Amino acid sequence: MKVRQLFDQDTWTYTYLVWDEETREAAIIDSVKEQFDRDSKYIEALDLNLKYALETHVHADHITASGKHRMLFGTKVGVHRDGGSECANIQIEDGDEFKLGSQTIKAIHTPGHTAGDVSFLIDGAVFTGDALLIRACGRTDFQQGDSATLYESITQKLFTLPDDTIVYPGHDYSGFTASTIGEEKALNPRLGQNRPKEAFMEIMDNMNLPKPKRIDIAVPGNLACGLA
Repeated sequence: MKVRQLFDQDTWTYTYLVWDEETREAAIIDSVKEQFDRDSKYIEALDLNLKYALETHVHADHITASGKHRMLFGTKVGVHRDGGSECANIQIEDGDEFKLGSQTIKAIHTPGHTAGDVSFLIDGAVFTGDALLIRACGRTDFQQGDSATLYESITQKLFTLPDDTIVYPGHDYSGFTASTIGEEKALNPRLGQNRPKEAFMEIMDNMNLPKPKRIDIAVPGNLACGLA
């Protein structure tokens, strides 16, 4: 499986393009509307067949380009069923699998940041969206977020993956591009070293973060696959 990590500087968002080398079947994860031209030209230059536009959740900080990719490439859009995105072709459920040639993408429902968060496990790598970040995790104070639920998603699902599994996050604000499950189990200051749930919840419930700047346009825009 080939992986390319793409970046949107305005929202610090990572978009991922993954594909099977033999068949050239591809998926894009967490696309950004403002980067549609860049990404679509890249897909065409690599001669890829973009089968899926997958979302790790309904984002509050940027608007997806999934609907535009569907219009251009005939791509199927996938969002977890708890995200409430009726425009999606695929209402993803835990354990769903998506085929790219001989490669398989497995969906793991990892709610807590939002109700509809899903991580994608592919060939020794996991794309965690905003659930598990590098030395951090997603906030839990909007979109049906819940700190206890996020703790269970990370510790009982993501942290049970092999330690050498590469972690590709949805964002990073410190210049990191990837981590591993083993690193986060050892070094994540919110969850590492088997931090108890109660201690994690206290951290998360007292963060007092400002409201995301784009939430009022991003959430409805993403519920419409970026075509509103």
